[in-house]
Amino acid sequence: MSSAVSRVAAASSEEALRHFEGLLRFEADCWDVHHAISNGRQDFVLLDVRSIECFTKGHVEGAESLPHPRINEAALSRYPADTLFVVYCAGPHCNGTEKAAIRLAKLGRPVKKMIGGVTGWIDEGFVLVSGTPDS
Repeated sequence: MSSAVSRVAAASSEEALRHFEGLLRFEADCWDVHHAISNGRQDFVLLDVRSIECFTKGHVEGAESLPHPRINEAALSRYPADTLFVVYCAGPHCNGTEKAAIRLAKLGRPVKKMIGGVTGWIDEGFVLVSGTPDS
């Protein structure tokens, strides 16, 4: 008798390695982002792609506000072409990161998403700061 877990055979180790290494090309988790920021190793621009109102209520310290509908060449003109953008939104129930990542990729910009978004950040015990995008 098999369970729902084992009913479909697991991938080979080689397939699993390709898959999980591949995910890391597209994703970063809250811990890795927090570690980079708090240890002076931030080699990416962290974009909060939610609305300005949501950003103002609480965001990751050091994040820049750029709502996903506003991502365009003009908005990115101050960044070198090889700038890595890490995008986040409200959390797993939100697809703002995917919308932002699509826009960035279409503009030829390197992009990863911070999995978990604000929800994941808080769940990990990290704090949000409030303030306007210009503060």
